[in-house]
Amino acid sequence: MAKRVQSPSSINTFKQCKRKYYYQYIECLPTLPNIHQVRGNIAHSTLENFYTIDVSQFNEENYTQMFSSSLQQLFLHQWKQYQPKLQSLHLHPDQERFYFEETMLMLMNWSKHFLEDLKQLRTKKNISIAEAFLELTPIREQEMTSEEWSVRGFIDAIHQFDDEVHIIDYKTNSSFEMKDSMILQLAIYSLLYSEKHGKMPDKVGIFFLRQKLKMMKVEKEHLELAKKEIAAIHEHTSKTEDKKDYKCSPSPLCKWSSGQCDFYETCKPFAKG
Repeated sequence: MAKRVQSPSSINTFKQCKRKYYYQYIECLPTLPNIHQVRGNIAHSTLENFYTIDVSQFNEENYTQMFSSSLQQLFLHQWKQYQPKLQSLHLHPDQERFYFEETMLMLMNWSKHFLEDLKQLRTKKNISIAEAFLELTPIREQEMTSEEWSVRGFIDAIHQFDDEVHIIDYKTNSSFEMKDSMILQLAIYSLLYSEKHGKMPDKVGIFFLRQKLKMMKVEKEHLELAKKEIAAIHEHTSKTEDKKDYKCSPSPLCKWSSGQCDFYETCKPFAKG
């Protein structure tokens, strides 16, 4: 049986619950969009396009306001672009307004940190707004694939800071905790980058949009972790596609106060007998 091309998401799903992996990636049952996914996509698209703005008219007097205004306009545009998906969620107008405002606040929080970085870089190198903006502009939405490991990922941002390479992923999570699933995701990104460029990135991290950036130094142990988990999923999935070999792991992630797993009704994880 041929190896499937895995991703950080599929590997973390496999680790969380093999039955959920089976339903999603083998049986290919449909998944339902939810507001957290949709607004996450909106935030990512806004930040991806932020670095395309024209800063030629930005000056010492207006650049702070101009950056913030540009980000808000991009967000409004993306929110409108995603209206069909938002409408499919059948949110109450008050709910949609809440998520709109909350996402806007996240992006404004991110812009505050961006402006601090811009100011520090300009002070350090005595360069113009446009030059600093260019230096802070990352490679965005970079797809990387490993044929050797049969895995791929989409990296939100790759920054080059002098001699250092930093890989960053954006999250809209309410928690500021660097979970094991996030560390594994970043470890896989590090492995993909290392294979493509022949060297490890220096640091990887999560920008928690509600709060701030959280970074960690990349060590060889991270690459070994990625290889171990990739090998484990390939070993299992290349041997069997039988449902009984993908055990259900009931947990609070099956059903919670405001939602449930896409496959809850199919799986019935807490049914007796």
